[in-house]
Amino acid sequence: MRKVNIILIIICVQVFSMHTCHAGLFDSIRKIFSSSKENRIGDNTIISALKETISIGTDNAIKSVSVKDGYLDNQPIKINVPENFKIITDGLRKIGYQKQVDDFILSMNRAAEKAAPIAKSIFIDAIKEITFEDAKNILNGGNTAATDYFRIKTNENLYDNFKPIVSAKVNEVGATRYYKEILNKFKFLPFMKSESFDLDHHVTNKALEGLFFMIGEEEKKIRTDPKARVTELLERVFKEQ
Repeated sequence: MRKVNIILIIICVQVFSMHTCHAGLFDSIRKIFSSSKENRIGDNTIISALKETISIGTDNAIKSVSVKDGYLDNQPIKINVPENFKIITDGLRKIGYQKQVDDFILSMNRAAEKAAPIAKSIFIDAIKEITFEDAKNILNGGNTAATDYFRIKTNENLYDNFKPIVSAKVNEVGATRYYKEILNKFKFLPFMKSESFDLDHHVTNKALEGLFFMIGEEEKKIRTDPKARVTELLERVFKEQ
C-alpha cells in the first residue's frame, strides 16, 4: 500500500507526462483511482502535489506575459488590430503613418501586460477548488488538460476583472488616443469606408487568449521536461521513503 501511494503521488506531480507512459500502467492507475476510499489514503497529498505542479505552470505563464514586451515580442500572442480593421492600418502605413499605427499596436500590448498580473489571484482561487475528480480528469486528459480546466473555470471571471483594468490602461498608455487618431487619418483616404471596433473588448480577449496560450506552453513543458516537474513536495516525498 505504501508503494501504491508513492506511485500515485509521483504520477500526479508528473501529471502532464502521461503520454510518455505505457498504456497498461495508466489502466492500473485508473483502477486505483476508482477503487474504494480506503485504498485512496493519499488523496489529500496527491491533490496537494497536483496543485503545486499546476501553480508553477500558471505562475510562469503570468510572469512571462507581465514583463515589458511580454506580449509584443512574443509573436504567437502579440496583439494586433482585428482583420476587419487591418485594411485601415495597411492603408495608413502606405501613406506615411506607419509610426502612428505601430504606436497604436504597442499601446494595446502594453495595456495587456499591465492587466496580466490580476490573473494570479484568480488562478490561485481556482487551484484551491481542485477536487479529486478534477485531478483524475486532468491526469487522464490530453496535452492541455490543465489549461482547458482553467479556461472553463476562470475565463468569465478573468474577463470581468481584466476589462476594467484594460480600459484604464488603454487610456493610460495612449491606446484610445492612437485609435482615434487612426480613425481621423482614415477619413481622408479615398474610396474606403471607415470601420470601428470595441477596443477594450478586443484587447481584453486577446490578452486572455495570449495568457492561456502561454499556460498551455508551460503545461507542455511540464509534460516533457522532468526538470520542470520538480517541486519541494516531490523532493520531500522521496526523502521520506
